[in-house]
Amino acid sequence: MAHSEADAVGTIPSTRTTPTRGLLPLLFAANAAMYALYIGVGGVLLPLQIEHIDAASKIANLGLVGGVAAIFATVFNPVAGALSDRSGRRNPWILGGGLAAVAAMALLGSVRTVLLVAMAWCLGQAVMNIYQAALTSVVPDRIPRERRGRASAAVGLGLPVGSTVGVLLASAFSDHYRTGYLALGALVAGAAVLFASAARDDRLAPKRPIPLRDQVATFLNVLREHDFRWAFIGRALLVLGYFAVTGYQLYILQDHIRLPGGLEPSTAVAILTPISAVAMAVSTVAGGVLSDRLDRRKLFVGLSAALAAGAQLIPLCTPTWPGMLAFAAVNGLAFGCFMAVDTALVTMVLPKAEDAARDMGVLNIANAGPQIIGPFVASAVVSFGGYPPLFLVGGLLSVLGAVAVVPIRAVR
Repeated sequence: MAHSEADAVGTIPSTRTTPTRGLLPLLFAANAAMYALYIGVGGVLLPLQIEHIDAASKIANLGLVGGVAAIFATVFNPVAGALSDRSGRRNPWILGGGLAAVAAMALLGSVRTVLLVAMAWCLGQAVMNIYQAALTSVVPDRIPRERRGRASAAVGLGLPVGSTVGVLLASAFSDHYRTGYLALGALVAGAAVLFASAARDDRLAPKRPIPLRDQVATFLNVLREHDFRWAFIGRALLVLGYFAVTGYQLYILQDHIRLPGGLEPSTAVAILTPISAVAMAVSTVAGGVLSDRLDRRKLFVGLSAALAAGAQLIPLCTPTWPGMLAFAAVNGLAFGCFMAVDTALVTMVLPKAEDAARDMGVLNIANAGPQIIGPFVASAVVSFGGYPPLFLVGGLLSVLGAVAVVPIRAVR
């Protein structure tokens, strides 16, 4: 890659004049609402709903529903990113996806069979990834390179805050699925309206329509870029290790962890999530700011991934309530730092700035793809070996995620 091309990667074109002042709080709020829905539904409402339908087959059914729905997330994210690139706009897609989330959540809360739950959650994943693909592209679109760490910290803070809000809302309505789903959908819709009305949208030059075959070829070509490919692999491995375990947290608390008398598993989730969220918030801010100041991304990404691997050993060695409390704190520290700094790293290895939404959509396959594989892997591991091997698998995947960032060349 020539020097001039390298300089262009992830750089905001000089014609874009959108001010960044006030944009970071809007990014935080929009991402927090998104994660509130993802974590509240996936971590509480969906497992409870599936258990209510068929308690005996809950592990296999949750794996099936989660895996099939994540396929839709994988498909819709890069497609939606390419569509917003072609239109030259981001805000309309954020607004449309956010408003559609209300209808999708209303449908999900009204169904009463595993098949219909899977279909409704597929629809929910589709509309949420329309929202997410456009939202993810705002950082490379509008934030200067030297402020990417801070911007990524604002985005990353959405995960701990959003997950806490989502779990608390979901737990409050755990006996009333429809109301819980509607509350989470309304939260996303409100955030979408706020962002679309308050964040000025750069009108980029629309792109001509590209045949579907050429789009697929382009997506594959993006992964041929050396640094982008390794960033993709590292993200996919760590996210797979994270969600393979946390996706089954409610069932782990029900069936594996020795909880104190009178503590319900759903209440335990509502306690663990804020602990993880506080730790995640601290490491997100610290990691984003320090990585900017030291101009080092790979070091922070590698260390946080290694720490995530160590966190998985805690409940493996100590399957108790105090062990889960420690796990929540350490895992939150690791995942918060990783996602904040890795997001900044990724925006610096994008092949072309003008294709930011499409390329970030491809990268988001590394978020959604592991959620396809994760439920099936976790279900198989737990079915044949119980929960202890699941922690070992999660730890190994995190280690591999740390190793994967080493070959990246363009970022220190």
